[in-house]
Amino acid sequence: MAGQKQPIDLVIAKGKKHLTKEEINTRKNQEISVPFVDIQAPSYLPKNLQKEFDEIAAKLKFLNIMTELDEDCLARYLLSKRNYLKITRKLNSIITKKDVKVSEIDGLISIQDKLFKQCRSAAGDLGLSISSRCKLIVPVDPTPPKKNKFDKFSNNLDD
Repeated sequence: MAGQKQPIDLVIAKGKKHLTKEEINTRKNQEISVPFVDIQAPSYLPKNLQKEFDEIAAKLKFLNIMTELDEDCLARYLLSKRNYLKITRKLNSIITKKDVKVSEIDGLISIQDKLFKQCRSAAGDLGLSISSRCKLIVPVDPTPPKKNKFDKFSNNLDD
């Protein structure tokens, strides 16, 4: 994320930068927060893809990474995936034939490659791939807090 301002919660979780409480509050107030409102499939999405849209949207909403601003991105993913699968089926059926023109196969492979890139790009934007989800997860500091010489006194106060 070089050159991009990271969310303050991520900066704090990484623990590499020491900020004052005032700096943290200022950054939190400046960050954009989008409410998780009703997510619906866009009207241009074919009926046969709306069920898949709802299923994926529910999962992404559960993870708190999808808002209504992402509806078009998910729809583009589903459309490119559908078109990729169509071309792949067509390519597989042509390859099994005996008299096949190489130029025909090359043309379909080129289209398939473009659709795959579109699909992968949209999936990455939505966190649908392993590598993109890893970028979305806020890292947790695995090291426990250091023991303080006064901790032994605070434990006795709880009794």
